[in-house]
Amino acid sequence: MTVSDPHRPPRTPRFDILGQAIGDASRTRMLCELMEGRAYTNKELASAAGITPQTATAHLRLLCDAGLVVAEKRGRCVYNRLAGAEVAQALEQLAAIAPMDSLYLAQRRKAGGLAEVRSCYDHLAGPLAVAMTEALLNKGMLIEREGGFHAVPSEAWQPLGVQLPDQAKPTRQTFARPCLDWTERRLHVAGPLGRQLLTHALACGWMQRRAHKRGLTLTAPGRMALEQILDLQLSEITGGMQQAPNTV
Repeated sequence: MTVSDPHRPPRTPRFDILGQAIGDASRTRMLCELMEGRAYTNKELASAAGITPQTATAHLRLLCDAGLVVAEKRGRCVYNRLAGAEVAQALEQLAAIAPMDSLYLAQRRKAGGLAEVRSCYDHLAGPLAVAMTEALLNKGMLIEREGGFHAVPSEAWQPLGVQLPDQAKPTRQTFARPCLDWTERRLHVAGPLGRQLLTHALACGWMQRRAHKRGLTLTAPGRMALEQILDLQLSEITGGMQQAPNTV
């Protein structure tokens, strides 16, 4: 039987390691780039952060040591991605409470650097995601309860590509997780429900990924589908957002 040492301090989370990892503007930019959910090379992340590839390599090594990023070698290239959904969730919450320069934010929006329709790791974010979440709440498909979301069984989920979990097989994972959007300061839906919505939108051609950044392009069929299914007035929500041609 092992007897604990009363003089030994209790084990505590090493916030100091995480604080050091994210306490640099260049590393923060690289983490934000990885929030898209895709993997990027050292050179691509260096370009996004505005630093040299050599400096980016050192930063990424520190992020890997902190458990925030995973590096995988494929052929001659090393690709970096977030270590998991838990990391993305923590970064989302930190972004929501981090100080923001409103003038800087407005300039980024005006310049198109901050997409109004974008992905946040594996789900939708931004004004459109917030509007979709509010529509689901208004239609009674989602219920806000005790700080969380509860998805209500309905045939209306089918055209959105959502399959609700079997109530007879409960799991520990929260199916519909509320996430505070860091730019809108309002909730959008994350978790498996948010992932299904984004996956279906991309598979149906309602949205298209852009070559770079986390921005998504809403197609004409996507605009029509969301307006019909959720009764959204998208012109009022994201009137200035980029739209793809009428193709699927």
